[in-house]
Amino acid sequence: MDLPTPAALRAALGRFATGVTIVTTQAPDGAPVGLTVNSFNSLSLQPPLVLWSLALTSRARGIFQTAAFRAIHVLAAGQQALAQRFASREGDRWAGVDWTPSAHGAPLLNGCAAVLECRQRRCYVEGDHVLFVEEVLRCQHHAAAAPLLYHAGRFEIMASRSA
Repeated sequence: MDLPTPAALRAALGRFATGVTIVTTQAPDGAPVGLTVNSFNSLSLQPPLVLWSLALTSRARGIFQTAAFRAIHVLAAGQQALAQRFASREGDRWAGVDWTPSAHGAPLLNGCAAVLECRQRRCYVEGDHVLFVEEVLRCQHHAAAAPLLYHAGRFEIMASRSA
C-alpha cells in the first residue's frame, strides 16, 4: 500500500474541524512573538497538560523551543482578522494589537474565548514538526464566547452555548 501524498493527507485532514489558537511567548530580547496554530489539543487533566505543534520551517521555532513560558489563546468568532494577521509572514503582527504581559512575560491577548498560561514541559521533533507539551499554570475562559473554527481550508463560526 502506498503512503498518501502530502496533498492527499492535507485534504483528508482538512475534513476535521479544529479550533484556532494564537500561541505567544517572549523572545530573549523581550520582544513579543506569536503565531496562529490550529494543531492544538488537550492532553491530560491531571496533571493539566496541552499539546501543540509547530513546523520545523517556522522562523519562530528556535524562540519557542528555548522559551520557558507561553500563552495559548483560543480565538473567539470575531477574531478571524487576528488569526489571519498572526498567520501571515508579512508586516508587524503586533502593530495595534492590545496585549499585556503575563506574570512570566508571555503576551496575553484580549477578547479571546479562552487563555491558557503555560510552562514548556517537553518538546521534541517528530516528522516535519516540533511537538510541544505544555503544563497549564493558569487558565480563564468566557463561556458566552462563540469559538472560531477552521474547516476545509476556511474559517467557520459556531454558535456558542452558555456553560
